[in-house]
Formats: sequence, C-alpha cells, structure tokens
Amino acid sequence: MTEPTRFWMIRHALVDENARAMLYGTLDVELCPASLIAQVPSYAALAARLPRPARWVVTPLSRTRRTAQAIFAAGYPEQALSVEPDLIEQHLGDWQGLPHAELPARLSRPAHPFWPLAGTESPPGGESMEAVIARAGAAMERLAGAHAGETLVVVSHGGTIRAVIAHALGIGPDNALHLAVQNLGVSVLERYPAGWRVVSVNELPGY
Repeated sequence: MTEPTRFWMIRHALVDENARAMLYGTLDVELCPASLIAQVPSYAALAARLPRPARWVVTPLSRTRRTAQAIFAAGYPEQALSVEPDLIEQHLGDWQGLPHAELPARLSRPAHPFWPLAGTESPPGGESMEAVIARAGAAMERLAGAHAGETLVVVSHGGTIRAVIAHALGIGPDNALHLAVQNLGVSVLERYPAGWRVVSVNELPGY
C-alpha cells in the first residue's frame, strides 16, 4: 500500500483569560502565561511523542507559533515553521471582540450546543463553519498533494481542526461541532490516494 501523507493536528495552547471572555476568532490574542508554565509537562509529553522527522506548519496567528515554540523548548528539535493561511480559525467578522453574553441577540438561528453559533450561521463580514470546512479542506488536499508520503505537524485552531475532520469524514458543519478538540489535543489524519482516514481525535498529552 502506498504510504499516506500523515497529519498530526494540534490545537494551540490556552489563550489569555481576557481573550476567553470574548469571541476572538481570528484576532491575534496572547496565550495564557500561567498556563504556559503549568503545562510544561504536557509540552514535554508532546515533544517526546510527536513524529520525527516532520514538516511543521502553523497559521498566521501568533498563538500557533508560540505553541510550537513551547514544544521545541520542551525537547522537540527546533524546526522551520511554514505558515498556511487557509488553516486559520473561523473568521467571526463583526462579532469578533464581542463579549459572549452579547452574542445570542445577534444570531439568526439557535446557537450550536458546543459552539457559539450554528454551523451554517454566517457572521456579518465573517464566515460560517460550513465555509471553514471548504477552506480548510482545500488546504489539506493541497498540502497532501505537495507533500505526498510525508509527515506534517500542524498547529492550528479548534474550529479549524473540527473542519478538517469534517472534510475527511464528509460530515456537515453541525455534526463537526459535536467533536471535542481541546487545547494541546492531538488529532491524526492520513491521506491515501483512495481518500482520508481519521486515526485519532483529541488525544491529550500525557494520557
């Protein structure tokens, strides 16, 4: 069997408390300093487990780069970081920066139980989760074609990783939002010539 292209998808570390109080989407918010210190064992576990060799990919947002750098500091050999803009988080348009409590009054349909808005809701000036699946799915196909048979470690975002898994499984946006993708959680996908295989979802370092 032809060797697949393997993707190890990691959600970035926990963001700062002030950012968590709002819808931050593609805003370039800081990581939580206390969490970076407290989770050193998790970074060490990731550094020991992640595949070598591998190409490393981050998004344009600094929280993904800083997460990769924390893994390098914990023992993984430092790598060059390629930037893939199409694996960025869902853009929430005019709602970015809005306190969570103010969102419900602006929705055109009920929120998803596990996401601030439904999978087909498009914020003004932003994109729906349905659109993120199309965007991120196309990026994954492009990366798989450019790096056939290789292994890639991708530090990305919760919404984007759900979208990538949805693309691989061929499921809709509301189904995708039922997936748990926690900070520093690892999901592994493989792209074969015949299609995608999801190997694992949301494995937590050290468990």
